[in-house]
Amino acid sequence: MTIPDWSQIQSFVAVAENGSLSAAARARQSSQPTLSRHIAQLETTLGARLFDRSRGGMALTRAGTELLEHAGQMADAAARMSMLGTATNLGGTVRVTASQVVATFTLPPILAALRQAHPDISVELVASDSTENLLRREADIAVRMYRPTQNDVIARHVGDLPIGAYASHAYIARRGIPDTVEAFRSHDIIGYDCSTLIIEGMAKVGVHVTPDFFAFRCDDQVVSWQMVRAGCGIGFGQVPVGDNDPDVARILRDTPIASLPIWLTAHPELRSTPRIRRVYDWLADALAKPGKKKAGP
Repeated sequence: MTIPDWSQIQSFVAVAENGSLSAAARARQSSQPTLSRHIAQLETTLGARLFDRSRGGMALTRAGTELLEHAGQMADAAARMSMLGTATNLGGTVRVTASQVVATFTLPPILAALRQAHPDISVELVASDSTENLLRREADIAVRMYRPTQNDVIARHVGDLPIGAYASHAYIARRGIPDTVEAFRSHDIIGYDCSTLIIEGMAKVGVHVTPDFFAFRCDDQVVSWQMVRAGCGIGFGQVPVGDNDPDVARILRDTPIASLPIWLTAHPELRSTPRIRRVYDWLADALAKPGKKKAGP
């Protein structure tokens, strides 16, 4: 069996992460013909088509998705080996940005465990739902629930976060539990003000509403979750957060609700700065199993 060339694997990962040959060429400081040739050679070696090509870019096939997972592990291992000589020089600060919900409920135990394992690393955590520009060094690492659109950054899909419907025990005692999605219409529902994400999600399961339908509206997800806990109505939240909150109960468990992809993005300096790489790897490992605290060594 012919073993793929490492440069071909690197080109494959660059195209997969950036979505097109042109964006990958800029990120790799290479040329589109070189990347295209590497992808063609890799597909020939493996005997499988790795991308579906269109005017909008290049989308991974099933074989490509499987290869990307293995390729990511190979790249991580190669990066760790390259830093063996400087692994002890981790001192310094890493600036991480994440959405308000993730920064409030998900990252604290992960970062606490990181601090215990690596006390020389200081972390600045920016809780924001806006998109920081990593290339301008507004942050070193970003945790986002969507695929990054910036070129020339390192991005990795590390997992998916399930969403559930929740209500406080006080609300359930007062109003009961809807046994179908359609029964939502007779309940108080907590939704967003300007964002249409919940409206679009409800439409996918056959319930069409307008913003006026919601009993309480707020685009701040932390505030909305606190309103769920206070008994204002039924709301939506990340399952690892809701299932670990003793004040609420998950309802309609058998109703499919969309998951949120977890993307970890970093400044290109990740490749040459051991402490950024260490925090990136730590977050990637912990966020692959959201809700479970990563133990220190």
